[in-house]
Amino acid sequence: MPASIQSERRRQNFLMTFEAHTVAWLCSRMPCWVTSNHLTALGIAGAGLVFIALLLGRGERWWLLAGIVGLAIHWFGDSLDGRLAYYRGKPRKWYGFVLDVMADWISLCLMSAGFAVYFARYKFVPIIFMAAYGAGMLIAATRYKITGHYRIDSGKFGPTEMRLVIAMILLLEIFIPQSAIIFGSLATLMMLASDVIEFRRLLRIADRRDRAEKNEQRQRSTAKKSFVLFS
Repeated sequence: MPASIQSERRRQNFLMTFEAHTVAWLCSRMPCWVTSNHLTALGIAGAGLVFIALLLGRGERWWLLAGIVGLAIHWFGDSLDGRLAYYRGKPRKWYGFVLDVMADWISLCLMSAGFAVYFARYKFVPIIFMAAYGAGMLIAATRYKITGHYRIDSGKFGPTEMRLVIAMILLLEIFIPQSAIIFGSLATLMMLASDVIEFRRLLRIADRRDRAEKNEQRQRSTAKKSFVLFS
């Protein structure tokens, strides 16, 4: 099969095995007329549903159940778009990479805006969460540039686990009002801590690559001088 960023991904999240089997099962049963672009659009639509649910949830908390449905739709579209193309042997490596990153950013903005509207008095929490999650996306893209490996997980915690946490927060909010701001704040702090850890780890990787490249340049320079000397 053609090279694909999907084949260069390094997954290590808790639900990795179950998710991989589920995605493979779904890809094998996907109708021929469904394309990766359709699924990308569906994922963004799921994020839009989360936004609408949070907007309506200010008046009636049962609307938050629609947000959980939106998260499921977002997982479906976001998890299958690139992998469907890879399954069919028609990946568009860089086109898909750019589209995936932008779709993730749009979805993040929609969901964060929804939480900012829902928690009007504490809108700084979802804004900080958006910044922290966005920083994680930048770290993943930078790591891919340096190492050639695209890893979207923070340790054992990935986007799928994050969706499950948000779904549980929404469900709990229905029965215990204002609980979402507490657990959302904790999730934001965890995301910030993860960013710091991953950033320091990436700096060490970048430093090792710099050292390796300098050593390689030094060896080439020495070999060139030796060749000129003995010519």
